[in-house]
Amino acid sequence: MERPPSTHGPLERSDLIYDWVEHGPHREPPPAGRVMLDDETLRDGLQCPSVKDPSLEDKIALVHLMDELGIDTADVGLPGAGAEARAHILALAKEMRDLRITPNVACRTMVGDIEPVVDMVQEVGAPIEVCAFIGSSPIRAYAEDWDLDVMVERVRTAIRFCKEHDLPVTFVTEDTVRSTPEILSTLYGAALDEGADRLCVCDTVGGVIPYAVRNLFLWLKGFMEEKGATGVGLDWHGHRDRGMGLINTLTALSAGATRAHACALGIGERAGNTEMDLLLVNLKLLGWVDRDLTRLREYVELASRAVGRPVRREYPVFGADAFETATGVHAAAVVKAFRKGDRKLADLVYSGVPAGEFGLEQKISVGPMSGKSNVIWFLEQRGIEPTEERIQTVLAKAKASDRLLTEEEVLEAAGVEAPQA
Repeated sequence: MERPPSTHGPLERSDLIYDWVEHGPHREPPPAGRVMLDDETLRDGLQCPSVKDPSLEDKIALVHLMDELGIDTADVGLPGAGAEARAHILALAKEMRDLRITPNVACRTMVGDIEPVVDMVQEVGAPIEVCAFIGSSPIRAYAEDWDLDVMVERVRTAIRFCKEHDLPVTFVTEDTVRSTPEILSTLYGAALDEGADRLCVCDTVGGVIPYAVRNLFLWLKGFMEEKGATGVGLDWHGHRDRGMGLINTLTALSAGATRAHACALGIGERAGNTEMDLLLVNLKLLGWVDRDLTRLREYVELASRAVGRPVRREYPVFGADAFETATGVHAAAVVKAFRKGDRKLADLVYSGVPAGEFGLEQKISVGPMSGKSNVIWFLEQRGIEPTEERIQTVLAKAKASDRLLTEEEVLEAAGVEAPQA
């Protein structure tokens, strides 16, 4: 095994971790400009069959955390869903007047859906972006008996109405990834002619792989160049029915999207949407964003409680098991890193994610696969002398168990009274 280069000072990460991204022909180019994010938790995310609608208080708290995390925009509801939905939208839009994050709402390409937004803007005194959507794939048109000419007229009328009332507008084609260049050029062309500020590409059924995403954006950028559509933003909205939500979103940003949509914990219809929390983690680790994400765990925990969706223990980064190990060999490496006084080394020696950057930490536990290092560290961290007798007694109990020992069980085996809660 090749040894790291010798040094009299602390080793750099590049000395210890070989980066195959930097040493090979295949890599995703970084986004051309600043990455923008649109949080869909409070609208698209609530279409998840197994969540509850959060209280307005929790929605407001979530919006403040989104703002703290540098998220640019948030979809705060569907005005066409009824009076209560409109009341929440109005309250959230007012709350966001003093924040950096700005609101948007989802509307069908129908003037009746968009009209309430005009009144809301007047009351709020600040812009509310309209995301006007229409299905675009041949399969959807066939099932719904839609006529393309009628669809085009709906798009033109809706976008024109938005511009006449000074509403920022994103034109959203549902099921974009299963549509044809001919249909998309017709619909996008109509929206651009009427002054749409952004276009949104959707993988509504989570049905494609990264190659398709890259091919679609390559075509779309060529189409926009032909139209002379400079200054028009491009959004990506992805689902994870095939488990591709996160990688497709990263690919879209690399391929030309300037704003990505995602939801806390990946909640959403069917198998859900791209996970906003994991997207932020990966954007930071890729170096595509540079911001303080130590409150990201707080965002995840609040979202979980607000929608009634527990975080799976094995959920990446924010699940209870994500940074916990009881395996002897793994724990020994982490403990040795800690003993070097290097928190960053301990974070990375057996983890692909530096826990400390996200307000988290490594945890050493004791179980049937543990060794002496686990027990010694566990006891030392609680101010207990790890005598040989205590170590052997705890290990014997752990080896006889079919699971990790609780803190109380370890302390009982060590002959130490557990602290009172």
